[in-house]
Formats: sequence, structure tokens, C-alpha cells
Amino acid sequence: MGTVFWGSRGVLLFETIQPGETINVARYCQTLDKLREAIRRKRPGQLTNRVILQHDNATPHTARVMQGWLKKYGWEISPHPPHSPDLAPSDYHLFGPKRELAGKSFDEDEELVDHVRKWLQNFDGSFF
Repeated sequence: MGTVFWGSRGVLLFETIQPGETINVARYCQTLDKLREAIRRKRPGQLTNRVILQHDNATPHTARVMQGWLKKYGWEISPHPPHSPDLAPSDYHLFGPKRELAGKSFDEDEELVDHVRKWLQNFDGSFF
């Protein structure tokens, strides 16, 4: 599974998890810590401005611990539409372009991950 965080100027963080690994609230907080570091490096000064996340309403995203993490750093959540229980609207944004993977096969998971990383780097700013 891969998770992509992006802003209006491009990808901030692309992270994968190992097969069999699950995302719980502690793991999601670690991912957001990595996102904070990526924002600090790639968008200097942005962390002092408003940061708004849009994600779905999965348990790790709505847990009390997560709410505390968000409050600690002053991040906001853009509400998830109730008519879309499984996907955040931003997920739809990648569904069209991900057809680029159709018909391709990879011998190793890392080959797929490398391909997706390169693919994400090829989008110009207008995509985001």
C-alpha cells in the first residue's frame, strides 16, 4: 500500500508499507511526523502557516490520539464528505492517472515502488 501527500505545488511525501503491515493510529502519527519533516524541507515556512489535511474517516484518522496530534501542531482537517465513506475526494484525483500502471508487471515490490515514485515526479504543478 502506498500513501501520497501532496500540496498545490507537488508531492510532499510518498510512503509505502510492507505487506502484512497495518496502519493504526501510532503508525499514522509516525507518517504525519514524516510529513511534517517533508513540509519543513520542501516548503520552508509552511508549517507556521495553516496546514489542512484531507483524508478519509478511517479509524486511525479519527482516533482521539490523532485528534491530540493535530491539536498539538495546529493542523486542521477538511471534513470528509459523508457520501464517500471509503475514499477521500483527493483519491479520485489519482485514479485516472494510475491507469498508467495497466498492463505492467513487476518482479519485485521495490520495482513497483520505484516506478510509482518516478511517475509521481513527472507531474507538472498544474496536476496538483
